[in-house]
Amino acid sequence: MKIFPSPICFALAAALLGGCAKNSSAVYQGYIEGEYVYVAAPLGGALNHLAVARGDAVKKGQLLFELERQSEAAALTVAEKNLAQANASLTLSESTFQRRKELRNSPSAVISAEELDKARSQRDADTAQVASQQAALDKAKWSFDKKQQFAPADAQVHDTLYRQGEWVAAGNPVVVLLPPENLKVRFFVPQEVLPQIKVGQPVSIQCDGAPRAIKAVVNYISTQVEYTPPVIYSRETRANLVFMIEAKIPLADAADVRPGQPADVSLN
Repeated sequence: MKIFPSPICFALAAALLGGCAKNSSAVYQGYIEGEYVYVAAPLGGALNHLAVARGDAVKKGQLLFELERQSEAAALTVAEKNLAQANASLTLSESTFQRRKELRNSPSAVISAEELDKARSQRDADTAQVASQQAALDKAKWSFDKKQQFAPADAQVHDTLYRQGEWVAAGNPVVVLLPPENLKVRFFVPQEVLPQIKVGQPVSIQCDGAPRAIKAVVNYISTQVEYTPPVIYSRETRANLVFMIEAKIPLADAADVRPGQPADVSLN
């Protein structure tokens, strides 16, 4: 004789399952996200040398690429010569001014006040010229230096967007980097769970095939819902409200995850 469970049993089972789904051990779906760094030069030019390839690991300060800079090198040479000439003129005018100042202040006042003023004016003009040429040299050096770009941090080369010899417009990224500290998990929780989550709270991340869970720390809680019901916030539509949460992945575990990986996240 078969015994069929009563409707009360089904109701009790549903209540128990519902209670389990609302506790802190619930698992929320998410994915690994990376914040990429797009490295570009502020000036345009042909890509003369691409020093890295996709997948490379680079260190902070390592050369990434160099654009052609023959014209910038020529401008830098001219600016250096102009500054040297301006400094030589200033040295001469300063010497002349000091000598005439001594003669003017001597007991016999060998030269006139007008001659001293003329020497002072020449000295001041040469000083201004040195400042102008120094500014021109700084600008030329900046342009020359900016044709080379270096890694701003330890990172992995996610992609290279140009080939050697291609023309790169000013401001266009050439290399895309992913520093390990820019990896995070992004997951979504129902609005009823939101009050349980705080910035700084630890969470556990489990990716498919991973031998162990990764610990992360919540660093961002979305200020608005990802889905808004069409008319009113009824009890039925409130179940559709989810908030995005982000948690940073420790550097020690960054090598074990990749952007786009699905992840299961549980609150600790």
